[in-house]
Amino acid sequence: MKLYHMPGACSLADLIVLQWIGADHEPVRMSLESIKSPDYLAINAGGTVPLLAHGDLSLTENVAILGYLADLYPEARLLGDGSPRARAEVMRWLGFLNSDVHKAFKPIFTPQRFLKDAAMAPVLADNARGHVREYLARLDGQLDGRDWLTGERSIADPYLFVLSRWSAAKKVDMHGLDNLARFVRMMDGDAGVQAALDAERGMPQSAGTP
Repeated sequence: MKLYHMPGACSLADLIVLQWIGADHEPVRMSLESIKSPDYLAINAGGTVPLLAHGDLSLTENVAILGYLADLYPEARLLGDGSPRARAEVMRWLGFLNSDVHKAFKPIFTPQRFLKDAAMAPVLADNARGHVREYLARLDGQLDGRDWLTGERSIADPYLFVLSRWSAAKKVDMHGLDNLARFVRMMDGDAGVQAALDAERGMPQSAGTP
């Protein structure tokens, strides 16, 4: 199993899950240049990360990859307790993170996609930070009294960790989001998270670190 990833990208969530489930895998570090190379475009026409290669399967889209990994290793209980309701709760929050919160960062990362006048980029980015803050406040409320988004560790939590790191890096106001800050500290202390961060940096690691 190979996971094509890029430092700082949302593919960190997949690297964390690969560690949590203990799957034997090879992280393949990509760059802005290599994801547009002919060889990579031949297996991923979108020219993006993450991409999971497993046998004859080349799977893109973070939600699909995270769900696939959780289904491969049901004993890890990363989609809840196996009930339809628990799975739906995980997918509800994973969908929110992917379709709402992640998308809200796009005007911050790539304002040129939305503006003809580059001088307006700072205003657009500030507005986007406000939207991200609103979403983070909702997530902070969900974490009240919980260590994990759904009360049990799931594939949604690494995605939230990634978006929290983006928020800090892009100067989103996180003042007063104490539950979220507690969650980030917990994740920072997780052995699987640290192994995934090492893999992202290209440091030697043992595949499948628990």
